[in-house]
Amino acid sequence: VPAMKEMLPFIIFGITTGSIYGLAAMGLVLTYKTSGLFNFGHGAVGAAAAYGFYSFREQMGLPWPMAALLAVGLVGLAAGLVLERFARALAPLPTSRKVVATIGLLLFIRGLAIFFYGEEFKLFATFLPQNAAFTLGGVPVSWDNVITTLLGVGAAVALFLLFRGTRLGRSMRAAVDDPQLLDMSGESPTKVQRTAWMIGAVFAAASGVLFASTQQQLDATLLSLLVVQAFGAAAIGSFTSLPLAYIGGLGVGLAQKLLAKEVATSTSLAGLDVNLPFIVLFVVLLVVPKRRLVEFGQATKASAVSAAGSTLSRTSRRMLAVGILVAALAVPLLVGSKLPLWLNAATQIILFLSLGLLVNTSGQISLCHIGFAAIGAATFGHTLSGGLPWGLAVLAAGLAAVPVGALIAIPAVRLSGLFLALATLGFGILLAQFFYLKSFMFGVSEVVTARPSGFESDRAYYYLCIAIAVLMIVAVIGLERSRLGRLLRALADSPRALTTLGASETICRVLVFCVSAFLAGISGALFAGQFTVVTLGAFPFVQSLILLAVVVIAGRRTVTAAIVGPILLYVVPGYITNDTITSLLPALYGLGAIAVAVYAGRAPTTSATAHESLALDEQPVGTTRDRIDALRPRPRLATR
Repeated sequence: VPAMKEMLPFIIFGITTGSIYGLAAMGLVLTYKTSGLFNFGHGAVGAAAAYGFYSFREQMGLPWPMAALLAVGLVGLAAGLVLERFARALAPLPTSRKVVATIGLLLFIRGLAIFFYGEEFKLFATFLPQNAAFTLGGVPVSWDNVITTLLGVGAAVALFLLFRGTRLGRSMRAAVDDPQLLDMSGESPTKVQRTAWMIGAVFAAASGVLFASTQQQLDATLLSLLVVQAFGAAAIGSFTSLPLAYIGGLGVGLAQKLLAKEVATSTSLAGLDVNLPFIVLFVVLLVVPKRRLVEFGQATKASAVSAAGSTLSRTSRRMLAVGILVAALAVPLLVGSKLPLWLNAATQIILFLSLGLLVNTSGQISLCHIGFAAIGAATFGHTLSGGLPWGLAVLAAGLAAVPVGALIAIPAVRLSGLFLALATLGFGILLAQFFYLKSFMFGVSEVVTARPSGFESDRAYYYLCIAIAVLMIVAVIGLERSRLGRLLRALADSPRALTTLGASETICRVLVFCVSAFLAGISGALFAGQFTVVTLGAFPFVQSLILLAVVVIAGRRTVTAAIVGPILLYVVPGYITNDTITSLLPALYGLGAIAVAVYAGRAPTTSATAHESLALDEQPVGTTRDRIDALRPRPRLATR
């Protein structure tokens, strides 16, 4: 059949690619099931192995079998040993801190790869035999396709037999459910989990090397996020089933390649095939029954760490607020040629404010926040070109992001912690790799922007951005002092307790995502207004991960993080004259996020106050019980 013959090459490539996805997904599910830690840095291990293979083969001149043995065996096993210790350190932490720490791990490994090998991608020559092994329906099937598929199938069968038929496999299943009972049976939980991590890391290493070979390039970001490709496969098995994870990988790979054939002639659907794994991930998390999405590991409080109570008096906080404002106003008079750095940071204050409102106040996780800013920037440019006044165009930018925030709130209503982070990450990558290219956003060229009349200079525009940022900070402080703010903090502490008061958890989640998206959209418009044009390259999806890491490093208070975060991310690098330190900054941000996540999770927690360090109210909100009491309606006094 001619049609079937046309599809055969895509089916062959789909099975090969799907086997790589399945291999990565099985390693991810294995470590998650046995340790309770979902490792967002799983793909970064594959990236490290791929770069190791490149060094062994291209730079040291080793034969490819030896290079593969060292990259997969040595790098994989060493990574497994390190990750097992890492998982043990994170075991008692809340889910949100585990997410932050493993994202920090991803950023750390990616940053090191960029530091040692450069940001530009490198050619990665295929190493498996390319000659035909046999023909299928007249279509040649090369040995690299056969070997890759057999590796995936063999790994799936071996893991299935390991779990079902050996004492070690049964011990692995018990390690996460009840490690103390396993220890009493004479089996060491640490040894079992270490074995699982070593196997999982070897799978990650193998998938990274194979993926680089099929792509024929080394790209730190692409390889580090290989695990996201595997998320869709793992989601099909509800992140618990190893066989279904591999089958899911095959299904995603096949569908991806077959879709590539169909969309090749359609400009409107271009890129849909590349983003299919993210679509699968997002849809599966929406439709799979919630009872099947159960987080493994020690039961810990899943909310974000609340902001600590302020030790400053009301007068001290007022003086601090005035001092910071005066310092901000004096910046153009003091920094000279560095003013563009400070201007860039001023446009990002509201973006950090919006993410801090989600993470620090309501305990939600967003890994697609740069996407909200991108929507705001694109809307700002289009409406400005359409004749809308500058101020209304900025407002339209914020409003345009609100429906997208509401869309993200849909998984937030039924998911939390780990699965919400997965959903937002998949959506953010889909937004960046598919929707950015559409004409209603950036397209393949650029969007024209401008500054308002009378604010064309950097100094004038800086003061305008500071004024808008101050208004937004005051609005967020007012929100946190309101009943809604108390509800959001209660949402972070105990969603179930919140519902007992008659407050709707769903409404609270939708509102906080919509408000956060609105603020991020305004920040995107201010950022775009700095320049005469803005392109999709200004909003890479990996920036969302960096934003989360820096927000965590900047502090546990929404306003404090909004001020400190932009300075750390945009100003400090401009003052560093040492090229080595500058190149290491992305890795240092990841390392800092890991350190803060572990330290903040282990440090004695104190209850959140009703306000930030710049707020003026002096009455702290105490424990969760105090917060719940504060939300109860007060009885009215009888009057005559």
